[in-house]
Amino acid sequence: MTAPDALSLPHTWRPFGARIAVIFFGAMLVLMCVFAWIGFDPEIRAKFTLFQRSTIVFIGLLYAVAGYALARSRVVASEAGVVVVNGYKRRDYEWAEIISIHLPVGAPWATIDLADGSTTSLLAIQGSDGDRARSAVRTLRALIDR
Repeated sequence: MTAPDALSLPHTWRPFGARIAVIFFGAMLVLMCVFAWIGFDPEIRAKFTLFQRSTIVFIGLLYAVAGYALARSRVVASEAGVVVVNGYKRRDYEWAEIISIHLPVGAPWATIDLADGSTTSLLAIQGSDGDRARSAVRTLRALIDR
């Protein structure tokens, strides 16, 4: 665990396992489609309409957009506060706005409780990252408390 006093700010946390999964399964999907296309006879390939080809490209683009949104998720702690980027939405919080941070057992990601009574999910701190996520929560908790 990184001691919050020894942590140099700004510090950024990003999801690890989710980013690896997006890259791995994206590459596998592309390879599978390419090898399937190459494996078809020219007569079979000629039977595919422009709409069918466009549908495959569209699904690939949807995967890329969703994967990029997950991969760009991050939490940045600085002297001024915390920046939370979840997908394509960015939120800036001052330290005084954040009451606590939680990562319950089995939860998909950490959440922060805010002074106005609302909560915000932190997609960058994934429960599936195990010790890495718990360490991030402990460090952020100590930063919130100081």
